[in-house]
Amino acid sequence: MTALLRVVIADDQTLVRTGFRMILTADGIEVVAEAANGVEAVEAVRRTLPDVVLMDVRMPEMDGLEATRRILTGPADAAGTAPRVVILTTFDLDRYVYAALSAGASGFLLKDVSPEQLVAAVRLVRAGDALLAPAITRRLIERYASRDARTATLHRDLSTLTPREVEVLTLLARGLSNAELAESLHLSDATVKTHVARILSKLRLRDRAQAIVVAYETGLVTPGSAGP
Repeated sequence: MTALLRVVIADDQTLVRTGFRMILTADGIEVVAEAANGVEAVEAVRRTLPDVVLMDVRMPEMDGLEATRRILTGPADAAGTAPRVVILTTFDLDRYVYAALSAGASGFLLKDVSPEQLVAAVRLVRAGDALLAPAITRRLIERYASRDARTATLHRDLSTLTPREVEVLTLLARGLSNAELAESLHLSDATVKTHVARILSKLRLRDRAQAIVVAYETGLVTPGSAGP
């Protein structure tokens, strides 16, 4: 039997929290805690050990970025797994979202997301995928990576990757999906998934969103070179 998916909702707007709770619980997802600011969010996560955190950016006392950093660098659950953090925003290309991805968030959602999209997003992230299309991530990073490079938190040594893995990471950062990677490299979908999994493991990353950030911040891909 599949374990119940457990979520913490952090947003300073009561209406947003209530609406999201109703949508998630109606689909069999358990909301284990709510938080109105970053301090409460960190405490709630440490107390309840959820699978996913829906995190607003702009909150009093502690913003969502600092809360995300503390959650993802803090104690993990008994299995050694930190929760997935999804940033909630009203801006689709907000510099705060880029900072959140650099801090380890698995993606972002606009607050006007449909109920179906919200449920699908939470389940997707719980399964280990990044919550945004690679091309959207790329566009976001291209806008902000160059100006944040000196303070980037996710520089990694790419020397552990094989030439093929470097090739896969480069194309992934250029916005290609797994299917497009498979077609471009003349590989099976299963082989592409294996390469992506090894890249994430070697670079100690949670998902594709972080991998794309790393590709830019290490200079493997540069803003303006990623193609359409």
